[in-house]
Amino acid sequence: MARTALGEFEHLILLAVLRLGDEAYGVTIIDELENRTGREISQAATYIGLKRLRDKGLLTSHLADPSPERGERARRYFEVTKFGLERLRDSANALFSMWEGLDPELRKHGG
Repeated sequence: MARTALGEFEHLILLAVLRLGDEAYGVTIIDELENRTGREISQAATYIGLKRLRDKGLLTSHLADPSPERGERARRYFEVTKFGLERLRDSANALFSMWEGLDPELRKHGG
């Protein structure tokens, strides 16, 4: 698979899925994103992002059995793949490298 840069929203989705573990499905992912970023997150954008990440091989998903309390609708749960973890590590390393030495400079000018 080709290694392409991850966008900010893709990063956020992958990190939310990692944080949520076995509870990573649409609603919980959106809640996690909103709670951690302080932004209002579009449901449509999230589901499009999840599909793209699956198509890229960075996520897998499975449908759980429907439950009576949900009106017999199944939830789709997501998990970060080994390739997804590798991409996150590569991306984090690149970002840390770019930030190296800049933080004190940004604080000096950001106040």
